[in-house]
Amino acid sequence: MPEFGYTDLLPLGEDATTYRSLGRGGVTTRQSFGREFLDIDPGVLTQLTARAIADISHLLRPTHLAQLRRVIDDRQASPNDRFVALDLLRNACIAAGRVLPMCQDTGTAIVMGKRGQHVLTDGRDAEHISRGVYDAYTELNLRYSQLAPLTMFTERNTGTNLPAQIEIYADSGNAYKFLFMAKGGGSANKSFLYQETKAVLGPQRLLTFLEEKIRSLGTAACPPYHLAIVIGGTSAEYALKTAKYASAHYLDTLPVTGSAAGHGFRDLELEQQVLELTGRLGIGAQFGGKYFCHDVRVVRLPRHGASCPVAIAVSCSADRQALAKITPDGVFLEQLETDPARYLPDTMHDDLGDSAGVVPIDLNRPMGEICAELSRYPVKTRLALSGPLVVARDIAHAKIAERLDAGEPMPAYLRDHAVYYAGPAIDRRRRGQAGARLHHRGVGSRIPRARHGGGVEDRGPRLPRVRRGRRQRQRFLR
Repeated sequence: MPEFGYTDLLPLGEDATTYRSLGRGGVTTRQSFGREFLDIDPGVLTQLTARAIADISHLLRPTHLAQLRRVIDDRQASPNDRFVALDLLRNACIAAGRVLPMCQDTGTAIVMGKRGQHVLTDGRDAEHISRGVYDAYTELNLRYSQLAPLTMFTERNTGTNLPAQIEIYADSGNAYKFLFMAKGGGSANKSFLYQETKAVLGPQRLLTFLEEKIRSLGTAACPPYHLAIVIGGTSAEYALKTAKYASAHYLDTLPVTGSAAGHGFRDLELEQQVLELTGRLGIGAQFGGKYFCHDVRVVRLPRHGASCPVAIAVSCSADRQALAKITPDGVFLEQLETDPARYLPDTMHDDLGDSAGVVPIDLNRPMGEICAELSRYPVKTRLALSGPLVVARDIAHAKIAERLDAGEPMPAYLRDHAVYYAGPAIDRRRRGQAGARLHHRGVGSRIPRARHGGGVEDRGPRLPRVRRGRRQRQRFLR
């Protein structure tokens, strides 16, 4: 019989993150029972959370910005690849001004914490962290996306973006470590679980399986993606959670080989193979090219012999996450890039030769003429739109569907105009101002369709859609 041995399922290596100090206010050390304890005031958790949400809503990691610049510099990239990368860099520069966020969908706030056994709080950590989420979303120009179920079929926006997803784990030591994420609906909807068997665990069979599933991701979640794949898992939900953390690069320091102890590890060879596979798909950053993904993470986990879960997740172009920690030395938050302009090239779209083939579309023309002209071009064609658009998203479509179900006619404005599938965040200080980033993104399938008993598009002509995608209490930290 093997001897007892313990290993973390996801043993992480040394943290090489660059942090900035937020001060030491509200953090003290105390001696008791011959040990040193770290005593954290509740306000520290609140203010750290608020600052983290503010940062990740406006700033990106330098590594992500460098990957966008790499697309622009790659002469093998398609014009659409370079157009998307340059647009995203320009958008990052605007967001860094901290007025409007980098994406109109400012996400579900997700906080994962690991609290050392020598860390003292009042035990209401989730409440204090939630208050920080509340402060960030109500004080900044961030959209409220959380819907509270009043009944099975009736919902109401909470108006605060609460509740947040908060998970606190026990850990060793006298530090409190965090991962903060803001997960938008687009990328969250591209999380998938497949219940497979050992039959998938062959080199060629696995690649064939992954190619099929990766193709199905499409462009609706704003590529280029940070793609994560998890093979195995002690449960289906653990595989999915691991994929989410891997897409945020939180698991980059995992071992790169397995062992009989059963811990997870990264398969670097398979990561490279899958990355090359995504480049050959031809999907690219937006309908044609090689940059469907910036990078790939593949994590192998132990599994029950009768199941083999495979989880896939992405982090989109709004790659919003940051690490943080509270230690005896103070409070620290990951240093994100405050000057993304340094990643911009000296040339713009015209100089890059990427403006050729852009088709101007006058939206003031009759809809029949617009549809006829659009039908002449392949999906990957870039358009320059001018004229009126109807701005509407899921809730608007649901209300229109209700009216149609009640026998009311399709509103004329939906027949006469293209629908801009968006729900932007706005600058609450300036009424009438256009909202956050509204960039290119492939049209997905969120509009109600016949599978739900008949949807908006099934009650009239198939008209164009333009899909959005890109856009004083006591203080302890000082």
